Amino acid sequence: MAAVTPSLAQARRLVVKIGSALLVDRGTGDLRAGWLRALARDVARLKARGTDVVLVSSGSIALGRGALGLGDGALPLERAQAAAAVGQIRLARAYEEVLAPHGLVAAQILVTLEDSADRRRYLNTRATLGTLLGLGAVPIVNENDTVATDEIRFGDNDRLAAQMAVTVGADQLVLLSDVDGLYTANPQTDPDAQHLPVIDAITPDIAAMAGEAASHLSKGGMRTKLMAARTATGAGCAMAITLGAGDNPLNALENGARCTWFLPGTDPQAARKAWIAAMKPQGVLVVDAGAARALSSGKSLLPAGVTGVEGEFGRGDPVAIIGPDGAALGHGLARYTGDEARAIAGRRSGDIEAVLGYPGRAALIHRDDMAV
Repeated sequence: MAAVTPSLAQARRLVVKIGSALLVDRGTGDLRAGWLRALARDVARLKARGTDVVLVSSGSIALGRGALGLGDGALPLERAQAAAAVGQIRLARAYEEVLAPHGLVAAQILVTLEDSADRRRYLNTRATLGTLLGLGAVPIVNENDTVATDEIRFGDNDRLAAQMAVTVGADQLVLLSDVDGLYTANPQTDPDAQHLPVIDAITPDIAAMAGEAASHLSKGGMRTKLMAARTATGAGCAMAITLGAGDNPLNALENGARCTWFLPGTDPQAARKAWIAAMKPQGVLVVDAGAARALSSGKSLLPAGVTGVEGEFGRGDPVAIIGPDGAALGHGLARYTGDEARAIAGRRSGDIEAVLGYPGRAALIHRDDMAV
């Protein structure tokens, strides 16, 4: 049976990548304020029907270089970081101003590659984003260009957007681009290039069709978009590439604008649980019968239900969960170190601050970080 092509109408959690060339006028270096207001209307419409939205936005360096009069062309690292410091304020304020009339709160999240490579930082980012979405905010994510150097950079926001889609468990990712999808060849140079509306697997032949970025404002070409598609679809997230330059690009996509959809082989929750289940446990948590029943019904593991802690593990490390009869119940990512877990085992969540001397998270393992 043929796979069903995704639609934004069914998106539960959506990540949208916005490039510098869409946000910033190439001639003047100014923000395309009208376009951004139209995008905000799209976001508000999606939010009104219950879709969580995360925006991964470039633009800080492009806006900052204009404010500082740095001109066109490549910038040395220190000047790029200075431009980012100036531009990030303008970028955050712009999003705040266009979302506020719709009753939406913007939140700024700055990350580097290290934040996704380090499990503790990754879990912190995931928890913060999850809380913001739960509170109805619209996170605006960007690479932290003021501190990122080559060895800790994503390098482009296509891959950053894919990583954010994995982090928040998004079911759809949209890359707003200067092209309307993937072609068999570069349509700007090959009149016989054919548009590909749906990709169900990124084969070597598909990968060979990728090209390079067309704009000095954009570091991402089709190759980075295919890399993003591999990351997103591997985590159960469908991904679309579509034109973003026109007003209301998300509304246009939902209403049939030309694009390329990359299809996932599973759903985000199943993909994440499979990843957790495959990790080698660094410790063991033994739980009582009440906790075992709670876990089987999809609950988080609270300290009160833990009767024993074995091994030395850090926050974010995988641990095995064992029932009172010694049966393996599953794996999860610990929100406390082994020493902390031993200290709070059997205690109520409200007692954590008194025991540890600082406030902590209510769950020892959150249900989203567990494969039972």
